[in-house]
Formats: sequence, structure tokens, C-alpha cells
Amino acid sequence: MTLQVINTAMKYKKISIADSEQLIKESKPMILDCRDMKDYKAGHLEDALHVHEGLKDSLVKRGDKQRSLLIYCYYGHASEHLAEFFSDFGFKDVYSLEGGYSGWKEKHQDA
Repeated sequence: MTLQVINTAMKYKKISIADSEQLIKESKPMILDCRDMKDYKAGHLEDALHVHEGLKDSLVKRGDKQRSLLIYCYYGHASEHLAEFFSDFGFKDVYSLEGGYSGWKEKHQDA
């Protein structure tokens, strides 16, 4: 698996869809969907949790900071902000999905 770290000061990693599939299979990360509830309900990655303030607070206070987090949004931009947020609170392996749910869905539409 190859990960692209654009900025060495970044505490989280951007991860491609292909590499995220491998991460899910091998590491069983906690998957967080930061889109709005309507879109989450319309479809999301298997086992993904919808991120809301209560969940964010709970993870920061009591979450397993050693467990990998895979975060996605619509296109991969908002998830970067949330990935940085969790990294700043001490989570060790935080990934932002490049292309977001849109890219994931496009890759898997014929699967």
C-alpha cells in the first residue's frame, strides 16, 4: 500500500480509494462519514458512522486513539479538516479518503 503525504507537517494521510479498500480489509478502521444525514441515509460505506457533534465529542474524550480512522465526505475536502481535527486530539492513524464518497461510488457502481 502506498500513501501519499503531500505536506510533511500534516498529521493525517490522504488515502486513495484502492488503498482504503486494503486498509479496511487489513486494519478494520473506524469509518466516519461527515456528509449530511440525508446523504448518509441515502448511502454510505459499510459500517460507516455518521459524524455529529456528540460522536466527535465522545471520540475525543473516550475514543481509542490507537485505532485507525478513515474519514470521508462528498469529494474529499471536508474530510481533510475532520482528519486534522482528530489528529490534533492525538489519534495516531487518521486517513482522509481522496475523492470522497463520490469517488468511491463511481469506482464501485459496476461492482
